[in-house]
Amino acid sequence: MKSKTKYIRFFSIILTIFLTNVYASAQQGKDYNTLSEDFLSKIKNGEDVSAIQQELANSSLEDLENALRTDEEKLAFWVNIYNGYIQLILSDTPELYNDRRDFFSREQITIAGEMVSFAKIEHGIIRKSQWPLGLGLIRKWFPNKFERKLRVDTRDYRVHFALNCGAKDCPPVAIYNPKKLNEQFNKGTKEYLIKTSTYNSESKNVAVTSLFNWFRGDFGCKKGVKNILKANNMIPTTKDIDITYKNYDWTLDLDNWTNL
Repeated sequence: MKSKTKYIRFFSIILTIFLTNVYASAQQGKDYNTLSEDFLSKIKNGEDVSAIQQELANSSLEDLENALRTDEEKLAFWVNIYNGYIQLILSDTPELYNDRRDFFSREQITIAGEMVSFAKIEHGIIRKSQWPLGLGLIRKWFPNKFERKLRVDTRDYRVHFALNCGAKDCPPVAIYNPKKLNEQFNKGTKEYLIKTSTYNSESKNVAVTSLFNWFRGDFGCKKGVKNILKANNMIPTTKDIDITYKNYDWTLDLDNWTNL
């Protein structure tokens, strides 16, 4: 009888180890980028996303860290998640937008068992631990483990032309894929700059989106902004060009989608 009990315990332990390894392998092999694309696609089509929300909430920090290894994977995933939750939350409760500071800083999105804010996703993960009010010039001093493990390695200014915060002057929402991300970011940047930039050849003044001012460090300050505008054919030269910043239209506008 004792021998039989030993065998039962032994096989029970073996089975537990086996199932644990199977679960771990399945989690490591999970395609979180595809999940984020499905999330945004279903929101666009008015479909239920509660199962995906649950899957994101029940993931772990290790799951995401293992699945999102490159900056392309991290950026595509987090931009899709950010844009998706903007649509989801503000469609249900648009009155939250009345106090935008509270809305963006409020911890209201569950990812990997942790409640995170839009500010955490944007400034902590996507912008590599930038202080939200630091103009892209000041890093956070003590980012937490969640942020350190999941943030990008290198800041990419083009995210500012991909993140949609729900306002009328925000870039439109696209569904991003890590394999096409560079092409998508370049196209999205070009289209947004064409829409928002106005160059006066007589005064040599270019009026641009306030994003260039609010996140000036991400763009390389005024010199970097001019280089970006020149590279995208918004201005003919970077010499003797004056820059002014347009007012930003914060009117809520959720029906703003594009294909890139």
